[in-house]
Amino acid sequence: MAQSITIIGDGSMATVCAMLLEGQGHRVTIWGAFADHVANLIQTRVNSHLPGYSVPESIRLTADDESAFKDAQLIVSAVPTQFMRGVWTRLVPHVPAAVPIVSVAKGIENATHQRPTQIISDILQSSGLGRDDPDRPARPLAALSGPSVADELARCLPATVSVASDDPALARAVQDTFTTQWFRVYTNDDLIGVELAGATKNVIALAAGILDGLQAGTNAKSALLTRGLAEITRLGLAMGARRETFSGVAGVGDLATTCFSPTGRNRTCGEQLGRGRKLDDVLESMTDVVEGVPTTRSVVTLAAKYRVEMPITQAVHDVLFCDLDPIEGISRLMSRAPKAEER
Repeated sequence: MAQSITIIGDGSMATVCAMLLEGQGHRVTIWGAFADHVANLIQTRVNSHLPGYSVPESIRLTADDESAFKDAQLIVSAVPTQFMRGVWTRLVPHVPAAVPIVSVAKGIENATHQRPTQIISDILQSSGLGRDDPDRPARPLAALSGPSVADELARCLPATVSVASDDPALARAVQDTFTTQWFRVYTNDDLIGVELAGATKNVIALAAGILDGLQAGTNAKSALLTRGLAEITRLGLAMGARRETFSGVAGVGDLATTCFSPTGRNRTCGEQLGRGRKLDDVLESMTDVVEGVPTTRSVVTLAAKYRVEMPITQAVHDVLFCDLDPIEGISRLMSRAPKAEER
C-alpha cells in the first residue's frame, strides 16, 4: 500500500532513500535545512551529494518546516548524527504525534554519546511528543543500517540491510516499506547493536583508509578488519548489545563494505591522512560529512566508561586529534605485547 513518507535531510542517503521509496509507488517528500540548496535541487533535480542521478519530478522538495510533514505516515531521519539535535529541535513543533520514525544515520553524538534514535527520542520526550498517550510507553523508533553505498543504491544494485526496533510491529512495517526486488531488509530486535555497529565501523574504516594511504597491503587490511570487528563487538557487548548482531549484515557486512569501498567517505578520508595530508584539509575538500571523525571521539570516551580495550580506535583517535604519525600508529599496534587471540 502506498504511503506518504517524509525524509528529513537532503544528502546522498536521503536522496537514495527517496528514490527507492518513490520507485515503490510511495509519495515522498524530501525536507532540507537550507533553502538555497533545496531551491537548486528543485531547479536542477540533481543533488550535488549524489551527482549523476536525477531526482524524479514526483518527489516533492521543500525547506518549509511546517508543510514538510503534511499527510506523513512515516518519517525517515537522514541527518548526520552531529546535526540531528539541532535539526530535530527546529522541526519538533511540526512533527505529527503518532507517525513512526526510522533513522538511517550512523554515528554517536559527541556531547551526549547518544545513538541517533536516542537523540530523536530525547527531543520528542522533551517536547511531549514522545508519547501518544501518557499511559502508554514512549513512541517506538527504528534504525535502518547495513552495507549501503549510496552510488550503488542509486543504480539499484543488490543490497541487504537490517531494520532494528524495540517494537517488532514497527520493524516489520519498515521492512515491508523498504523491501524491493534488489533491496532486502532483515528485521532485528537489537537496536543498540545495530546502531553501535553502524557507528563504530566508520572508525575502523578510517584506519583501513590510513593503511591504503600507506600502501600497507592486503594482509594488514584484513587483519585490521578482523581485529577491528573484535574490539567494536567488545564495546557492544559491554553496552548491552548481542554478539550475533556484529557478525550479521549490520556488523561485519557494513564493516567490510566501508573498509573496501573505493567511494566510502571514511575510508577515503583515512587514505588521504595516510598519504600525509592534514585532517582539516581533507575534511574541507570533501563534500559530505565524514561521520567517523567525530564518532571516534565518542567511541574513545565510551571505551573508557565501559572499560573496554580498543587499541585500533585509540590509534585512530590519536592520528586524528593528537598529531600521531600514521606510521607510528601502525608500529604501536604491531608492537603490543603478544597474547592469545580473543573475540
